[in-house]
Amino acid sequence: MSAVADKYKVLQDLGVEVISVSVDSHFVHKMWNDNELVKMVEGGVPFHMASDQAGNIGKAFGVYDENQGIEMRGRFIIDPDGVIQAMEVLTPPVGRKFSETVRQVQAFQHVRASKGTEATPAGWEPGEPALKPNPDLVGNVWKVWKPSMEN
Repeated sequence: MSAVADKYKVLQDLGVEVISVSVDSHFVHKMWNDNELVKMVEGGVPFHMASDQAGNIGKAFGVYDENQGIEMRGRFIIDPDGVIQAMEVLTPPVGRKFSETVRQVQAFQHVRASKGTEATPAGWEPGEPALKPNPDLVGNVWKVWKPSMEN
């Protein structure tokens, strides 16, 4: 949460909005922000922290653990049409890498801007060539992209 809060402006510059969701109450969110997160990120968390005490959102997204009454750490990239384009669910001991979230958002935005005429291969970064799916590409991807090209 603090890593995203620290780099929130990067996401905003991409037109992305962030909403964190947990089973904690809004009182717990406030205490956590005011007593810990502000010590990690100046001003604390700049985006909405939603309370999902009943776990309804977590259940809908498949991250709610009924036995423990908690939600697993998940990241969902949802496009402007409300379609989940990517999701990552990790167990609590493993953190995510913010730069990969940004790269994925940029890749989805690139594909969307191309109206689906381009696809981004593994490791694609903005400014790199994308694939142009068509019948001639079938069996010939190796001519334009190799896994060793991935960063």
